[in-house]
Amino acid sequence: MKTIWVKASQSYPIWIERGLLAQCGHLLRQTAAGAEKAAVITDDTVNSLYGDTVVHALEESGYTVYRFVFPHGESSKCSATLNDIYNFLCEHQMTRTDCLVALGGGVVGDITGFAAATYLRGMAYLQIPTTLLAQVDSSVGGKTAIDLPGGKNLVGAFKQPIAVLCDPDTLQTLPEVFLADGMGEVIKYGMIRDAALFEKLEQYTLDTIQNGIEDIIATCIDIKRDVVEHDEFDTGERMILNFGHTLGHAIESYYHYETYTHGSAVAAGMCIMTQRTSTPEVYERLCRCVHAYHLPTQTEASIHELVPLCGNDKKRASKALRFIVCETIGKAEIRSMPFDAFASWMEGGQA
Repeated sequence: MKTIWVKASQSYPIWIERGLLAQCGHLLRQTAAGAEKAAVITDDTVNSLYGDTVVHALEESGYTVYRFVFPHGESSKCSATLNDIYNFLCEHQMTRTDCLVALGGGVVGDITGFAAATYLRGMAYLQIPTTLLAQVDSSVGGKTAIDLPGGKNLVGAFKQPIAVLCDPDTLQTLPEVFLADGMGEVIKYGMIRDAALFEKLEQYTLDTIQNGIEDIIATCIDIKRDVVEHDEFDTGERMILNFGHTLGHAIESYYHYETYTHGSAVAAGMCIMTQRTSTPEVYERLCRCVHAYHLPTQTEASIHELVPLCGNDKKRASKALRFIVCETIGKAEIRSMPFDAFASWMEGGQA
């Protein structure tokens, strides 16, 4: 089993190995020994696949287990679902010494983490990400949130998990579209920090990536761990993790979170930004890599339609917008400009 330690305000292990799902109770006991109850928060899709396995493993380790299941999809990452979770925890008399278990993808991890950060002013939670995107990105680093009608992840808190358990076997049941979704974030890591990782990704396709997926997951987590340790609360270096996200979130919002997955929107966002900020060679390499994983490089929505939605982005500071560019593969740069200037530049004017 590979273990990566995150040394943030709360240090915690990230375990990576096939077959770990059935060991989650034993592993949780190593980090939440005093807990008597565990509340598994999951969605209906993941519950049908892995819910019983996780509940059984937790019960075998002596936990009294309760399970809360909500409909899958981004639309569930909202205040209504969050309030349902609060009421569920209250109904089962969960205490601050008990533990939540986030079993699922990014939506499950984000809303469970936010519940853990806020219920009883804070309780422990374990991340068990079951999608590639969640394993390499959203489960690590302590960002939790829900969406508002005005934008994605606008209400949230920083709350580190007590551990993250990554079982690559869960990726075997992912539909192709969700494996591709995760690859959008994987490509991002190569672009912002690791040219060697990007070159490795150029050697695979969506059909062959499972052959090297464990090492790729570990590499991505290690990159994020390093960035988070330097900037846990997202005031400086950690912003580079948002490469492709300013436009990506705008794309998701424009299509009402129905047409593009998060990773596919980020992939398009990376390509659109790179076309404006880098050489044709870098742009073409990125587009080839994105295409190899069945991800889009553009959208039918025009820049004129997308740019206003960037104004709701969390990375906006007063009248300025901070965004990330990669002029070369493996190196990211944080830039900032007045929003009006950003809009003019994106639509073809001068910065």
